[in-house]
Amino acid sequence: MSYPIAEPAFQHQNVARVGVLLVNLGTPEAPTPKALRPYLRQFLSDRRVIEIPRPVWWLILNAFILPFRPRKSAEKYATIWTPEGSPLKLHTEKQAKLLKGLLGDRLGDHVMVGWAMRYGKPAVADVLAEMKAKGCDRILLLPMYPQYAASSVGSAMDEVFRALQGMRNPPELRVIKHFHDEPAYIEALADKIRRHWALNGRGDHLLLSFHGVPRFTLDKGDPYHCECLKTGRLLREALGLPTEQVTVAFQSRFGKAEWLKPYVVDSLKKLGKAKVGKLDVICPGFVADCLETLEEIAMEGKATFLSAGGGEFRYIPCLNEDAPFIAALAGLAERHMQGWDLAKPDPAVLEQRRLQAKAAGAEA
Repeated sequence: MSYPIAEPAFQHQNVARVGVLLVNLGTPEAPTPKALRPYLRQFLSDRRVIEIPRPVWWLILNAFILPFRPRKSAEKYATIWTPEGSPLKLHTEKQAKLLKGLLGDRLGDHVMVGWAMRYGKPAVADVLAEMKAKGCDRILLLPMYPQYAASSVGSAMDEVFRALQGMRNPPELRVIKHFHDEPAYIEALADKIRRHWALNGRGDHLLLSFHGVPRFTLDKGDPYHCECLKTGRLLREALGLPTEQVTVAFQSRFGKAEWLKPYVVDSLKKLGKAKVGKLDVICPGFVADCLETLEEIAMEGKATFLSAGGGEFRYIPCLNEDAPFIAALAGLAERHMQGWDLAKPDPAVLEQRRLQAKAAGAEA
């Protein structure tokens, strides 16, 4: 068997580092049809995302989707693109830097934080190889999805495992599968909403929009639906809101199959027809603003609500770089790294290790 990822040069006095790898969904390199085509091909070729027979889906993807969808998707991305690039990429990079700073303050500079995208760049395999080359022999995988779904967290895990198969000497790996009911995550969401209320006044209704998945995934055993509902309940309780003032719904339906209900579009129409005066909307399943939050909800969702007769639509941004959220990630990471030796070795101990290895015949 050959290993495509070469082993980095080893020296006995090297410091073994601990790595935390953040993985989010991904983004095209530019808001253009040319950039969208390979991104959509990679995304829609994932067996975790599309669970229908391959020959049938291959025909649909290549004959009906890739020839037309890239242009439509590029137009949507263009509405949220920034001079610095994709919002999702920018937020994820900033989150990683802030988390590195916080963990560095607590644990030392030998704890490395990397970030990658499941689809697009930076690729998971490339970042893992870089972390390994820098001495990480223990890595904590933190998919940036609070609620577990096979098509999100499961797919991120698949990609990491594939990359590790290309290494002769892979690092030790731990995975944070979900954090949908993590108290610090719930409190970070609640704090975000309270600060919004402090600036703008409390709304008449709160809509919690989660990414949708096909209904059959629930029947097959995905806990995603239950975890979204639990997040919604815990957040509602943290805010002290009655049940009737909060709606949990699901967005981003694709195709003709039944998806998790209620659909966001239907909920927005219903709330608009009910003449809700001030509607607050937040997307707890997204930890960084992206196409699905900035365009689908903040733009299209707003238009749907207003056209149905609603009053004021108030989108609350994702957690992004909020200090309470970064602190929540740091606490989560520290807890899952328990048992790993996180202390930086004494230089004298490292030198002694080198001399002992050299005495035993090692070259370095």
